[in-house]
Amino acid sequence: MLQIFSVKNTVDFLRHALPISVMSLILVIASFVSLGVQGINWGLDFTGGTVVEMEFSAPVDLNALRATMTTDEAEGAVVQNFGSSRDILVRLPVRNELKSDVQVAAVLTAAQSIDSGVIQKRVEFVGPQVGKELAEQGGLAVIVALICILIYVSFRFEWRLAAGSVAALAHDVIVTLGVFSVLQLEFDLTVLAGLLTVVGYSLNDTIVVYDRIRENFLKMRKATPVEIVNTSITQTMSRTVITTGTTLITVIALFLKGGTMIHGFATALLLGIFVGTYSSIYVASYLAIKLGINREHMLPVEIEKEGADQPSMMP
Repeated sequence: MLQIFSVKNTVDFLRHALPISVMSLILVIASFVSLGVQGINWGLDFTGGTVVEMEFSAPVDLNALRATMTTDEAEGAVVQNFGSSRDILVRLPVRNELKSDVQVAAVLTAAQSIDSGVIQKRVEFVGPQVGKELAEQGGLAVIVALICILIYVSFRFEWRLAAGSVAALAHDVIVTLGVFSVLQLEFDLTVLAGLLTVVGYSLNDTIVVYDRIRENFLKMRKATPVEIVNTSITQTMSRTVITTGTTLITVIALFLKGGTMIHGFATALLLGIFVGTYSSIYVASYLAIKLGINREHMLPVEIEKEGADQPSMMP
């Protein structure tokens, strides 16, 4: 016998769904405007440039090293730690009027003014065409991920829930990109990896809620869809708080102490976790309600057995 759950202690999350959904819509529109007007501050991974890796004999102060790179050849250099405090990575933008060898020589001269024993370990050049291809392939990776998720959720659940989950994922990606565009934060391959991680994290949160919604639609036969969604969100809230809290502890540690190399990755994750947590409730679930999800959509399709409609021959 199916159990009829009480919703007396349920938190009415969807009471605030309309204003928060309007806020989300405004954020998405503002993100599109910023992306269209300001664009994205592409890093050297996408624009192309020269990467120089050096090893110093002793830990080096990055600010002091940056202060020595005042020549025209070293203009625009990005100086970062690479592993230890003695390993330094310098990224140089493409300069049409200068050859990369001249830029590398200027960087090495500046480094030798601080430490004469510095060793040049690696020099790599990424052309603008390669950077453009990386940008196209990165965007394609995000789109393919969203399409695959739409197909997966459509098979596992119902198309109304699938539409809600993909809308929430697209919302998370667009808003995160919008923040990077508004603040003109550098967008490199680590940020792209962070975006794909956000897609997976947000989907996991949404799937947990959807599983409980489907279960409660079959058990709470007299409840309305809004009551069922509120109950499902309430039942999974403790899991959401614990998961989000423990993830934030790690991401905040990466953001504060991870260094420049993964700062963009940690920033994308921080934004994505906050946006993805509330979108699982106020975008994914609310959109499914607006699309008319109900108990009949959750019932398994009955397959009529062959000969079931024939009269029995048994005496």
